[in-house]
Amino acid sequence: MHAIIQTPSPKFSESVDFYRKLDFKILSDSPYQVTDGKVVVEINPDSFARPGIKLIDKSWVDVVEKLKLSTSVLSLEGGGYLFADPSGAWIYLIESNVERVRNSDESFSVLGNYAGVSLESINMQHSIDVWGILGFKISMGGVEQGWVSLERDGVTISVMKPFSCPHLFFNPSLTYFNGGKNLPVIQKIREKGISISEEITAFNQEDIVDNIIIRDPGGYGFFIFND
Repeated sequence: MHAIIQTPSPKFSESVDFYRKLDFKILSDSPYQVTDGKVVVEINPDSFARPGIKLIDKSWVDVVEKLKLSTSVLSLEGGGYLFADPSGAWIYLIESNVERVRNSDESFSVLGNYAGVSLESINMQHSIDVWGILGFKISMGGVEQGWVSLERDGVTISVMKPFSCPHLFFNPSLTYFNGGKNLPVIQKIREKGISISEEITAFNQEDIVDNIIIRDPGGYGFFIFND
């Protein structure tokens, strides 16, 4: 299994330019996909496109039958399925034999170290159960801690309880953790002319902006954090 992040695009050229400025590399022109070495983002200009996570595997038939016991699942025209987890994030289950494309073991974009997708869920246990049906296992955290990370085949999903984060939260968002080296990353983002949605000082006693949030033209969030 592998994952592709789908982002809608109100203006295709602006979306392409956003990822170009961040030093993402083009993987494919049709569909238009870019990568930072770890994550693959598909820019979809279709007016019916919605932000979400595409999970690609050879078959989802057995999984879908289990999902239907706890949530609504739609069959997509052309194949595959769509449902939403308790965070409201749309998850596309695509059936394909195409293998994962991975250019690097490390992220090479301006954003730093990619750490997976973050979701804020109104029901953490239900989210954990749903991702468990999809084959994801808990790697860190727990419900009692208010956050949990789940992994499968190199794909990481982090789920937070409601109101646990003192900043804006867009479901879903991509997360980058830069291990105390975030200030130079933030400076590069500013130099690239990327608009910052929120400058965060809540985790810094000296009131320094050491965490930021940006959004692409389709509304997908990016947490650029100092963790």
